[in-house]
Formats: sequence, C-alpha cells, structure tokens
Amino acid sequence: MSTSTEANTNYFNKIAADYDQLFSKCLDALKIELRAHTDFIGIKKGGRLLDYACGTGFISISLSDAIGQAVGVDITENMVGAYNAKAVSAKVPEDKRRAYLGDLLSTPPSASLDGQLFHGFDVAGVGMGFHHFEDTTLAAARLAGRLAAGGSLFVLDFLPHGAEPHHGGLLAERGVHHLGFDEERIRKLFKAAGAAGDFRYKELNTVIEIEDKPVQGQTMRRRLFLARGTKTAEGHM
Repeated sequence: MSTSTEANTNYFNKIAADYDQLFSKCLDALKIELRAHTDFIGIKKGGRLLDYACGTGFISISLSDAIGQAVGVDITENMVGAYNAKAVSAKVPEDKRRAYLGDLLSTPPSASLDGQLFHGFDVAGVGMGFHHFEDTTLAAARLAGRLAAGGSLFVLDFLPHGAEPHHGGLLAERGVHHLGFDEERIRKLFKAAGAAGDFRYKELNTVIEIEDKPVQGQTMRRRLFLARGTKTAEGHM
C-alpha cells in the first residue's frame, strides 16, 4: 500500500461513522441536483453503475431511481460497511446495491475486482473523491476500462480553490492531492482515458460546507462541477 493510499484509508476509516453528518448541510440539496442531471451524465435506464470511492453510498443512492444495479468499491473497510448497512436498512437487495473492498488504482488492481461483476458497466464515476487520487490520469483510465463500449464516465468534484492558511499539514493527513479541477484538465484526463465522446463539464449550484473539526469555528466551502464523457476507445493505462 502506497503512503497516499494509506493516508486515505486511515482518514476515511476514522470519519466513516460521522461522514453523513459532516456533509449533512448540503447532501440533500446535492442529491436533488444530481438526480436532475441523470440525462446529462448519460445514464441508461436500468443500467449498471460502478460507484468508485463510494464512501457511504451517496452517489449510488442519489442515482438509484435511474439505475438497475449499483456496485460500490472503496479502499476503506469502514466506508464499505456503512454503505452496505444503509442498503440493508433500506431493504435493498444485494444484487441491486452492494459495496466491496478493493483498490482499482493499485498496480495491479485488487484481485478481488477481477470478476465479471466488476466489468461492463453502463456508467462509472467518482463523487467528491477524485481530488484524493494521486494519479488522476491512471484513475480515469482504470474507470473507463471497466465501462462497456459506449458507457459513460463521470466525475463530481470541486472547482479549483485555494488552500486555507489554517490547514497546514491537514491536506496531506487527509490524503488530498488536488485543489480542484478546471474544465481543460478534466477534458484531457477523459481524452487520455478514451472517454471524451460528447464531453461536457458543468458548474453546479450546490455549495459544499464542511465543519472543520480540528480548527474550531472554521467552515470549508467548496463549489462543485459535474463532468461526463462517453467511452469511444481504450485508454493508455
């Protein structure tokens, strides 16, 4: 396990139980906005979703009305546990929504992700986790590689932003590698991954507000974008 992966695993294992509460001020609004963009993403009604870095299941739940099956994957055991516990609580069958422990970005990817279940998706994406990936070129290519021909790749993440002065070493501790992404950068990543067909990038209205527990009285605010592209070729990774 790389130092970066270990930092992400440790941080998200630690906050898994409080994750939904941490984002509670904005998740409901974001869920509504995301559901209004299913056509923008290119989701086929009843299709299969790969929800990578799935966390507690926000993306899978938000898109549940439009998809037939959600397969979550995360490197963090506690997040996978929270995702599956929520699915059980909502009485969603395992063949409709379930998360699995695995690393798609390791070399090679986790053997646990080799099966047919983890290939041939109609849509694959990452919700607010892309800035935690050290190698975003590899991430886009590996995700596109799990799509069926003509499938849709999407990324929901932060617009470019600065680092707050009070953060100091917190970004590294939390496994943050990128301070947001502009349209041109995401376009290049999708193109290298062979998934830039009908590429679109859109700024969303919802603002993410995160109470910064290590620094009392501080709130982080982030604007979001949603980008999508259709798989037209195999990527370079």
